[in-house]
Amino acid sequence: MRNLNSGEFSYQYFLSLVAVRHKEHRVPSDLQQLIGQLEQNVSHVLLGKPEPVRLAVVALLAEGHVLVEDAPGVGKTVLAKALAKSLNCKFQRLQFTPDLLPSDILGSSVFLPNKGEFDFRPGPIFTNVLLADEINRTTPRTQSALLEAMSEGQVSIEGMTHKLDSPFFVIATQNPFEYDGTYPLPENQLDRFMVCLEIGYPERETERQVLISHRDGEPVDKLQPVLNEIQVRELQNAVRHVRVDDGINDYILDLVAATRSHPELALGVSPRAALTLYRAAQSMAIVENRNYVIPDDVKRLVIPVFAHRVVCRGLMRQGQRSRAKDVLRQIVNSARVPR
Repeated sequence: MRNLNSGEFSYQYFLSLVAVRHKEHRVPSDLQQLIGQLEQNVSHVLLGKPEPVRLAVVALLAEGHVLVEDAPGVGKTVLAKALAKSLNCKFQRLQFTPDLLPSDILGSSVFLPNKGEFDFRPGPIFTNVLLADEINRTTPRTQSALLEAMSEGQVSIEGMTHKLDSPFFVIATQNPFEYDGTYPLPENQLDRFMVCLEIGYPERETERQVLISHRDGEPVDKLQPVLNEIQVRELQNAVRHVRVDDGINDYILDLVAATRSHPELALGVSPRAALTLYRAAQSMAIVENRNYVIPDDVKRLVIPVFAHRVVCRGLMRQGQRSRAKDVLRQIVNSARVPR
């Protein structure tokens, strides 16, 4: 190290030190390029919605799962299909209906008369990306078939445990405005989703582009993969090595504690939710081209990660989510931000 008092220290040398230090805080360029290609590929078909795309990518890289909750026709299934088609991985789509059984998801054993034995036939859950379309259209018994897979990456069938391939990513959709013939997801099922996001209506000019882009058919059907299984696992491994300072840990714990003591919340978030926010913040940092978490990463994720996990006092289910977001904004605004 040069002696700063010797006169040898120059402004150019100072800039070189800053450049090296700055480079140390960046994500390797090859990984950052992969993330950019993935977001760009999905954004080609989900026009004008960068934040839902980013949140879905954050959940994927953090080894979480996504629940897309919005009105019909705004692009819930398009987002799911675009993300799946952007990955050169196994993909299965399940249309959830009231008569769907757990075995339709997990698989079952079939008796082979010529061999005199049972043969296990794996269900669609044995994939890398599973699109659970209209997940609240099926019964709680069938919904619960996803619990073990989403939390532990394995399924137990007929007394046998089967490990699922990595990566394993569930992206589910549901319409929160229609309740006839639906089975609302219980809290323990909601808790398995890392983020719950909305898409919303597009702006007028964006909607004009949507009309033009559909002249020759569905753009999502023309998407080509930009990442393979190995690259996805490499990115997921990089997320686990993103630095989180003690001040950020305390900030997360302060937010968690505030949800448990807030007078308007009957149910705060669990330790699993705290860990989920921690991992999602790591993923947001790497998507933002940093190898360390800052408070803004946490702030940006509090509502997508916590809003579907808390329960407000004295409100019917249809008013829960909107009020929960308001309460969480109050909590974020009142919490002390670490320096």
